[in-house]
Amino acid sequence: MLKIARFTVEGMTEGCVTDRNAPRFSWQLESDRNGCRMATARLRVGDWQQDCTEQISIPYAGSPLQPFTEYEAHLSVTDDTGETAEAAVRFETGRLDTPWSGKWITDGQYHFTEKAASPKPMVFCKKLPAFRDVKKARIYATAMGIYNLYLDGRKVGEDFFAPGFTAYQKQLQYRTYDVTSELADGKEHELTAVVAGGWAVGRYTYKNRNRVYADRQAFLAEIKVDDGLGQETVIGTDQTWKVTMDGPFLEAEFYNGEVYDARKAFFTAADGKKSESPAAGKTQAGSASDENGIGGWHAAALETLRISPKIEAQYGDPVRAHEAFQPVSVTKTPSGTLVYDFGQNFAGVICARVHGAKAGQKIVFTHAEVLMNGELYREPLRTAKQEAVLVCRDGDQTYMPTLTYMGFRYVGVTGISQKDLELTAVALYSDIHETGSFSCSNELVNKLQSNICWGAKSNFVDIPTDCPQRDERLGWTGDIALFAPAAVYNFSMKRFLEKWLRDVKAEQRHGGGIPMIIPFVKVYWQWELVVTMAVDHWGDACVLVPWAEYQADGDLDLLREMYPVMQKYVKACKFWAGLFSVGKKRYIWQLLHHYGDWVAPNSDMWTWMKRGKFTATAALSRSSALLAQIADLLGKPEDSAKYRTLHEKTSDAYRSILMDENCRLKNKEEFQTGYVLPLHYDMLNAEDRKKTAARLHELVQKEGYHIGTGFPGTPYILFALADNGYEDDAFRMLLCDTCPSWLYEVKVGGTTIWERWDALKEDGTCNTGEGDGTGGMVSFNHYASGSVGDFLYRRIAGIEATSGGYKTFRVKPLIGGGLTSASGSTETAYGTASSSWHIEDGGSFRIKVSVPVGAECELVLPDGTSEKLGSGTYERTCRLA
Repeated sequence: MLKIARFTVEGMTEGCVTDRNAPRFSWQLESDRNGCRMATARLRVGDWQQDCTEQISIPYAGSPLQPFTEYEAHLSVTDDTGETAEAAVRFETGRLDTPWSGKWITDGQYHFTEKAASPKPMVFCKKLPAFRDVKKARIYATAMGIYNLYLDGRKVGEDFFAPGFTAYQKQLQYRTYDVTSELADGKEHELTAVVAGGWAVGRYTYKNRNRVYADRQAFLAEIKVDDGLGQETVIGTDQTWKVTMDGPFLEAEFYNGEVYDARKAFFTAADGKKSESPAAGKTQAGSASDENGIGGWHAAALETLRISPKIEAQYGDPVRAHEAFQPVSVTKTPSGTLVYDFGQNFAGVICARVHGAKAGQKIVFTHAEVLMNGELYREPLRTAKQEAVLVCRDGDQTYMPTLTYMGFRYVGVTGISQKDLELTAVALYSDIHETGSFSCSNELVNKLQSNICWGAKSNFVDIPTDCPQRDERLGWTGDIALFAPAAVYNFSMKRFLEKWLRDVKAEQRHGGGIPMIIPFVKVYWQWELVVTMAVDHWGDACVLVPWAEYQADGDLDLLREMYPVMQKYVKACKFWAGLFSVGKKRYIWQLLHHYGDWVAPNSDMWTWMKRGKFTATAALSRSSALLAQIADLLGKPEDSAKYRTLHEKTSDAYRSILMDENCRLKNKEEFQTGYVLPLHYDMLNAEDRKKTAARLHELVQKEGYHIGTGFPGTPYILFALADNGYEDDAFRMLLCDTCPSWLYEVKVGGTTIWERWDALKEDGTCNTGEGDGTGGMVSFNHYASGSVGDFLYRRIAGIEATSGGYKTFRVKPLIGGGLTSASGSTETAYGTASSSWHIEDGGSFRIKVSVPVGAECELVLPDGTSEKLGSGTYERTCRLA
């Protein structure tokens, strides 16, 4: 039986509101028949229809879509035997550049001048009239800052930190809320918005900058009500709205946290219950304009922004509440603080149910990743407080922060006894969905897989951050550049990455350089000078991230969109490599700033950066090679030849100038990354590969199979070993459980990936990097080194895309390390591809493989036999040598 398993518009199965003139449709098929193929499909929207032979990112090509309009797309698919299936998906257009009748408003009496601080949240309020007939009602809203909306005291929507973080000077999202049922009761209503500083106005970056994009918060909204008979009412933000600074949120900031006074609460749980919802900080319901402790109401003022972004319907994944955690233990520290251990390090907030509180009672929730000597260890947070403070009203109440988030496993509580508090915690991250899995017969490796996923979730909070806890949380490009292949295997990353890559494109400098953090925030004056240059592996995110997403979803649109950015970036890299150089040295890139072998163990920042000419030259070779492949896919053969030549010349320069005749590095101190990159980036001929791999083997063996790479080498070192005849070395390094190694982190209780291999030293102390030039830099939730997951999926489970979207893929498991079984799966553009194998008694190997409809798999067994498989599920066996 043929079935349309998933039908999406702009990557969504429901709730899509888009300002795209040509929204894109994709679908996945299922069949109980092996070898099923799609013969044709017919896609229809209104009067437009199109026959399709492909099923990924088919653009609408009918008459122009109208703004504020609901549409339904219909799909009919026929397979190669004539069997058919049908499906439909609804979507809605947003404003489509319709001018806003609402105006930007603010509190004109508030002038925020404090340094290294965040502004106090503003509260806006508007009484809405009773509407007689309501067929459709929408709120369109955005802000300079982050906002929550409340209608009659109930939170509108499930999102956190709207409208999200973008390159605000170029683009800003607005969000659409369906309030038809709420406004259809014929009664008056009250709409309230709380606007905090967020990324735009609040304290941000480790240099404690604020007011980066705006001098104070501002809010923009429209309420559109349609009676279905041609009468439309539009209520926009203007001076008739009221505003006050005397709301229940006394403080709100990503680094310091939130201070909330429940005595001034005007909102309630989304489900109407006082203490059941985990979706927002809640106490009693009421009107923001009632006599409930809120004062200082006055007319809002119009605001003129100092930037002019294009405002578009939300195109990224919103941040939402996900997993809820119960404490695994509650203890009292030597200092008398209650400490709740949630058993998992993650990004999120607490949800506190307080019993029998007294008005004015102050409860402080302090967050940390680790304990030292039984107390919360907060030194790695630097200047971030990571506190939530509840000032209680009388009686039972529930509180959950909504204008901040923390990175934590442990919560210290003061101001309340344990018997009067029920404390849970909720993970907050972008609404990506888990699409991949991996497990094997080694439980430590399974825990590593869990740590990889939690490291990603913790840092996919609207943008790909570096860490979720200290005074940073910036969109460092190097982390996601190297982790992207693991990310797209485990999660549905399309909307998340497309949103962020829009900002990469917007922030690219005139000279082609990509800032090291996206969206770009100037940290200090020299920063602007540095980021105008290209920086290897960090800037290469503009190539590596779109390529990883293309491998996962097969959509050429993203490659087309980013291709000019990639070209300009590689041109900049080549310029800096060639400046003041002649001959082959024109391809050795050592100018100017490089992070080099960042956070490689047992060395300092200056050593990492001195290795920059090795990492940068290899990066130029790698990105040139990828750009050649991308040019081929886009039908640009002349470009492909040019970039392939650049790859070859850069590779030759690395071999000729940076290595001696025996392929040893010409460096005072050899380092693993210097051998890993030319091996994995295909920079060497066959004979030199053997020499280089042999030297890497010697180095790894000498170092006791401990990991010795920094950011650039870590994703690839196991591939460099296993793909060049040293499979045993790869498994011994993967399974090493002493410091530094992946499993050392697991063995000592880590539940996420660390920034430093020895963040927690073997003597139990913390490595804060004192004296190594990093200024006390350490995080226990830094996902970049979780890039090792790519080896688990592509080699141990053996699932590897050989064309975009896994239209063709290979299953070729690598056996070793004493593993007796492994399984992996990932939801591809065509459906789920999976591999599950085990070794039976007597040395027989058995594998089960699933191939989605529309894809083809090459199965390669350990004995070397191979076959091509169409869609369906298959089992095969062979004898192991």
